[in-house]
Amino acid sequence: MEELLLEAQLREEIGKNKSKALRHKGLIPAVVYSDGKESLAIKVSRSDLLKLIHQHQVENAIITLKVKDDRKKAGRPCMIKEMQHDPVKGDILHIDLHEISLTKALKVSVPVTTKGEAPGVKSDGGSLEHILWEIEVECLPTDIPKSIEVDISGLKIGDAVHIKDIRFPPKVKVLQDPEAIVLSVAEPMKEEVAAPVEGEAPAEPEVIREKKPEAEEGKESEGKEQDAKEKK
Repeated sequence: MEELLLEAQLREEIGKNKSKALRHKGLIPAVVYSDGKESLAIKVSRSDLLKLIHQHQVENAIITLKVKDDRKKAGRPCMIKEMQHDPVKGDILHIDLHEISLTKALKVSVPVTTKGEAPGVKSDGGSLEHILWEIEVECLPTDIPKSIEVDISGLKIGDAVHIKDIRFPPKVKVLQDPEAIVLSVAEPMKEEVAAPVEGEAPAEPEVIREKKPEAEEGKESEGKEQDAKEKK
């Protein structure tokens, strides 16, 4: 399990306006939560945080948080619990971290990834349906896998992969139903042609007549008027 480092400072600026001022200075307000202990208000560098996010997979990762002037000199092992983003710009507004114990098992959701190509998709035109994108497991923080890889190279149309078919790391306990379907290969979509309604006559094609030039239309109307006068 990859261990990452993030430096922070204790935060005295509390409140919406003060948090906004911090962000203008390139700092992100954050809170560290710990079971049975008082939460800790901190602030972290936006550039350091973005560097960490862009260079590493931070989901389910252990982050060693080193807070300046903190009594825990060795750092606090934490995991990102939630990141709040600006709904318009997408900027990070606030972070919640959860301080953890490296000797206590956690319940986490691990993403599912695929390996190979399914013959039912490649050769037979079927579609791969991803039923479960994450699988809930329980293990020590240091044993959390980055992802659960599923080999789909043998899947034909109609085949499915259940949780019980996947080989998990020995120290990882699966918490979901073993019969739950993770992936499946569905048949190709068939285009349906609407059947004609009984007793309904087929629509006749519309006849589009060529429009006559205005000069010819004028001559034709004059001719009709002359004919009408002669008949009188």
